[in-house]
Amino acid sequence: MDTIEVSNLNRQFLFRQCHVGQSKAKVAREAVLKFRPNINITAHHANVKNSEFNVDFFKQFNVVLNGLDNLDARRHVNRLCLAAGVPLVESGTTGFLGQVTVHVKGQTECYECQPKPTPKTYPVCTITSTPTKFVHCIVWAKDLLFAKLFGDRTQDNDLNVHSADATNSSKNNEDISVQRDDEDCEKYGKRIYDHVFGYNIDLALSNEETWKNRNKPKPIYIKDVLPEPGMHQNGTNNTLDITDKSSLSAMHSLGLMNPQDTWTLAENSKVFLEALSLFLKKREKDIGSLSFDKDDQLSVEFVTAAANVRAASFGIPMHSLFESKGIAGNIVHAIATTNAVIAGLIVIEAIKVLKNAANSFRMTYCVEHPLKKMLLMPVEPFEPNKSCYVCSEMPLTLEVNTHKTKLREIVEKIVKNKLGVNLPIIMHGSTLIFETGDDLEEDMVANYALNLEKALCDLPSPVTSGTVLTVEDFQQEFTCSINITHREEFDDEKEPEGMVLLGLTPDLYEKPSKVATTEESTSMAPQEKPATVSDSDDEIEIVVLEESNRFAGSKRKLVETSITNSHDPKGKDGINVANDVGKLDDGHDDEVVVMKACNEDVRKKAKLV
Repeated sequence: MDTIEVSNLNRQFLFRQCHVGQSKAKVAREAVLKFRPNINITAHHANVKNSEFNVDFFKQFNVVLNGLDNLDARRHVNRLCLAAGVPLVESGTTGFLGQVTVHVKGQTECYECQPKPTPKTYPVCTITSTPTKFVHCIVWAKDLLFAKLFGDRTQDNDLNVHSADATNSSKNNEDISVQRDDEDCEKYGKRIYDHVFGYNIDLALSNEETWKNRNKPKPIYIKDVLPEPGMHQNGTNNTLDITDKSSLSAMHSLGLMNPQDTWTLAENSKVFLEALSLFLKKREKDIGSLSFDKDDQLSVEFVTAAANVRAASFGIPMHSLFESKGIAGNIVHAIATTNAVIAGLIVIEAIKVLKNAANSFRMTYCVEHPLKKMLLMPVEPFEPNKSCYVCSEMPLTLEVNTHKTKLREIVEKIVKNKLGVNLPIIMHGSTLIFETGDDLEEDMVANYALNLEKALCDLPSPVTSGTVLTVEDFQQEFTCSINITHREEFDDEKEPEGMVLLGLTPDLYEKPSKVATTEESTSMAPQEKPATVSDSDDEIEIVVLEESNRFAGSKRKLVETSITNSHDPKGKDGINVANDVGKLDDGHDDEVVVMKACNEDVRKKAKLV
């Protein structure tokens, strides 16, 4: 359901400037038909997780080629392909790195057989009280402040929102994120600014113990930064008749045109107030349901400005909008050459699938630096992992405090986030304790809503240590069993979610020997193994993995091979190919084996020895 942005134009060959704002799927179809007018392509400008793209939809295809931009959608398609019995060719790029993998039910591992890199998390106390890096300020601005002002205000949030007005006891208990009846946008914005950058910092400084071995932050109040009347640089921004949300821009209305400039504290303060005002005046209907989107210009501007003001308070160098967007979205900018190479490899593997050439399937990695003079590293696919909870349906174990943890936390943190279930059904034995869907009756919806707010042990069918929960998703035709183990205490630093899911990613590897984030180099020395590409063409979390302990001593059989593959020039009539049009991304963890070119008949099927 993506639309084309200006930043997309330099990394592919189908879109042009005139296509900006249009559907990627539809424009890709039109572009291809110009040079191959005799083929049939159906474009769907929609979410691949929509109900119409069910198992029956996937069964009509001979192969599915994935170029999705997030882990959740990839897992969803993987499960639908397993249920439909349709081969899946996965792919991904990030910068100079990329890979193509083949997944065939019963023959090779599925997409979820191996662990995927997880996003970097930070302790709440660091984010809320003692940031030391700019990324901490970005997380605070994005996940706390933005979420509190524009997202669901009923959700738990660690941002202090108690009023600083001690002269009025009723106001002292009010939520400062709520606009008062007698407040215009400017007064509301200034009150928010003074609270989060001034009052909250003063409050933190009152705890002297915290700052014994740390540099103290400096409270920032709007009157000290913008002493002149009014908050705007010009008088045109409030009179703009803007109906297109994508064109809303606080920086442009303030005359700040270059996203690579680092704004001053005063400029950041103006952008903060202007962005907040634009949200209130032009996007009022969205407030209460918004979540941060790196492709939403106004959201990025607000988060950048808020993060920079907080950074200034804590003595952390400020960053440009361009840099801030990269950090907020974990962005590593895509390279057209890598995308072209990976796209070609996708086609090669698709041809093998269509010709039923299972012995020739390869998982191919594109690396940044040559290994033995090779930039493309082909390896044979693994057989299905018997410990995989998706394709082998192995049960998982959840360590959780059943007396304190609510069912809502299980649904959000475990079932939806970690297991990637789209429309969950949760059962304890024969008792249904939670279900989602459009066809539920109102009394059932109300009953499940009550269950969400109950601790596990207080549910109508109590969930305690030894309980086995069954999680299902009829759309994905997915079923999983979770063994519950009660545990009293969790380490807030190492286990911030307050629960631990075991068996989700098989213990096949040693701990990562190196982790490079967006702040570190992603390049590798020639002797290192290629790294894993993460969830998005625009995102990166590189993990270089050790080679030992894979499948408890099992090792992939090495085969001399060439990655080239000839095919019948006449093609095959009547073959359908499902192509999820989008950004090429995400990776698959694996060691890399260097191959030599040789004759086709020496290729052998992958074995575990």
